[in-house]
Amino acid sequence: MIPHPVRRRLVIGTALAAPFIRTARAEPVKLRVSVDTTPSHGRTIAIADFLKKLEAASQGQIKTQLFDSGQLFADRDVIKALVLGQVEMAAPGTWLVSAYVPEADLAQLPVFYGQPVEATHRAIDGIPGDLVNQQVTKKLRVAIPGRWIDLGFTNWYSTHKPLNTLEDLKGLTIRNSGGFAQPWRAKFFGGVPNMTAWPDVPLALSQGTFDALQSTNESCASAKLWDAGLRFGLIDHQNMGDYIPMISATFWGGLSPEMRTLITDLWSANIGGYRTSLLAAQDKAEKALKDHGVKIVDVPKEQLAIERQRMMEQQDAVAREMKMSPDFVARINEAVAATN
Repeated sequence: MIPHPVRRRLVIGTALAAPFIRTARAEPVKLRVSVDTTPSHGRTIAIADFLKKLEAASQGQIKTQLFDSGQLFADRDVIKALVLGQVEMAAPGTWLVSAYVPEADLAQLPVFYGQPVEATHRAIDGIPGDLVNQQVTKKLRVAIPGRWIDLGFTNWYSTHKPLNTLEDLKGLTIRNSGGFAQPWRAKFFGGVPNMTAWPDVPLALSQGTFDALQSTNESCASAKLWDAGLRFGLIDHQNMGDYIPMISATFWGGLSPEMRTLITDLWSANIGGYRTSLLAAQDKAEKALKDHGVKIVDVPKEQLAIERQRMMEQQDAVAREMKMSPDFVARINEAVAATN
């Protein structure tokens, strides 16, 4: 297993500061990366930046190629593609990884509803995140180069029906990106869940396949969903979405120890900046949505606390349905309590 980035702070930069020693390899190693988000999406931008820096730091020994917008695979299919060696790297969302490792979707638990980003980071960068990484590495036979990429807070967005309060979600068909918790939350507020892969969302939204969706400001703005009829947004920070960076075992196994260290050190050196950029992108995206006529309403903090308390009454049941052990949930509660 790759060491946790926190434990590597004293040695970070070793591989980055020293000149990279070129081996006698005749041809560069090819690193194909698949994402299903658009070129303007924060995840795509972050990974593109990482790949550019990796090519430079490896002095051309690694030749990267990024396929965005689902050109190779939708995220729902990319994990299988990684296992089969059809692509070398991807960063699927935790909600999709949960099909193989249920604990990956930990930030969907009720305890995170309406909480600040620090609550999620305490969990995914701490013991709960370490336990998830161990399982993912073992079950999917992939390497995880470091901390996860923040997508941003998930909220509610709709086409025809104004969203002024959480009560307005009742009766709406609401798109989600998969897993158990997102549809559960839609039902909690009286909605009807619908799972649609992200590349299909703009057309499905414009055709009325669903009335609303669970997504983020940045995802909606980067896909220009206002062109597909998006008109309203209700901000409740229901959970922080994250992407888990994964590298195929075949590719990872063919690298020298020095090259592996280069990758993990480079990721560790940049992930903090990527998270900050994604957070800023969410704020910028909210302004873009407003500029394109989307009416945004924030759920008051007091109401978020009330709803979170109501949800917590069902957390044990939700965790069981998500196939998370009581011990794992206890670790999460400890992490969040430390934040609060």
